[in-house]
Amino acid sequence: MADGIRDKVAIIGMGCTKFGELWDKGPENLMVEAFQEALADAGIEKKDIGAAWTGTCYDEVSVGKSAIPLAATLKLPFIPATRVENFCATGSEALRGACYAVASGAYDICLALGVEKLKDIGYGGLPQNEVQWGTRLRLVFPNLTPPGGFAMMGTRYFAKYGLSPQDGKHALARITVKSHKNGARNPKAHLRREVTIEEVMNAPIVAWPLGLFDCCGVSDGAAAAIVARADLAKKLRPDPVYVKSLQIAASSGEEMAFTEWDYSNVECTVRASQRAYKEAGVKNPREDISMMEVHDCFSITELVTYEDLGISARGRAREDVEAGFFDLEGTLPCQPDGGLKCFGHPIGASGLRMMYEMYKQLQGKAGPRQIKNPKLGLTHNMGGIPAVNVVSVCIVGH
Repeated sequence: MADGIRDKVAIIGMGCTKFGELWDKGPENLMVEAFQEALADAGIEKKDIGAAWTGTCYDEVSVGKSAIPLAATLKLPFIPATRVENFCATGSEALRGACYAVASGAYDICLALGVEKLKDIGYGGLPQNEVQWGTRLRLVFPNLTPPGGFAMMGTRYFAKYGLSPQDGKHALARITVKSHKNGARNPKAHLRREVTIEEVMNAPIVAWPLGLFDCCGVSDGAAAAIVARADLAKKLRPDPVYVKSLQIAASSGEEMAFTEWDYSNVECTVRASQRAYKEAGVKNPREDISMMEVHDCFSITELVTYEDLGISARGRAREDVEAGFFDLEGTLPCQPDGGLKCFGHPIGASGLRMMYEMYKQLQGKAGPRQIKNPKLGLTHNMGGIPAVNVVSVCIVGH
């Protein structure tokens, strides 16, 4: 019987560029920078890598939707290379390919790399076009934008759980303030200025209840991970980080087809997290998980994710937020590196960027953001909109 990949794979090296408006760098520069950091961190040579996966969404990086840019840019020695894309969960999909390949016994060491150069294509998050969604989804949702799609989740959540507009907006603002405070401590983050509750709540509205500060940044950047067989990892470095679980769930169409789903949660997050906890042996995520990086494309997404992951009770996440439960100094820190909101969101790189923070935290190398004695870190990476999406949940630890 299949038993998953728990403790069969370890991360032995990671790299991440600074995210931001990197006008002076092309995707090749970013790939090289992330890869060189990961390679040096792992203490291996290129010839030791058995296979590679690269994640990117848009054509500014891809050549015929292939992995040739990765192999050519990094001068990999004619090894198998694969390009993957899974909306905003693309970076996690690349990591899944590398981890599963090692866990299967096919390879000893593999590379996963995610990169995006969104500033080169003018992507801003608001346009509704084929570049953003693809022709088919545009026909299904002809007027939908990402802020609009998640704003509807906000209004539905407020109504379902009886939150007044003021209380709901305040909880979302509290999430944003927390992430900006963390991001200000991170030299690789795109946005590094702290904000106040008042600034967030009084900011221009993008799609009510989401204001300017409730929406994540659009960035350039790259991140990379080198993974190895668990029994080999300790021979390569003293502090590898072990993969406890890596699960992905994709929408089956049920959310839109049946009335049981009411737009107040993301069902794929529920399903993927349940499988991830089972694979990792997590019985009580609220107590067992030490820290999280979740897909805060919008502040409402983070609020709902707390409940979908089983950390907060249904309708009670606001209470945890206001009590500081998810603050850096709180019980279960969330977005210690600033999250998508402040670190930025180069789509193909985001899932690996989340893992970069968990990796550094578990090694005690996160600097002023360091969490005390973390045991298990969780990453949640989501692509799509509340009604149609793909979600990755990965748990790593000692």
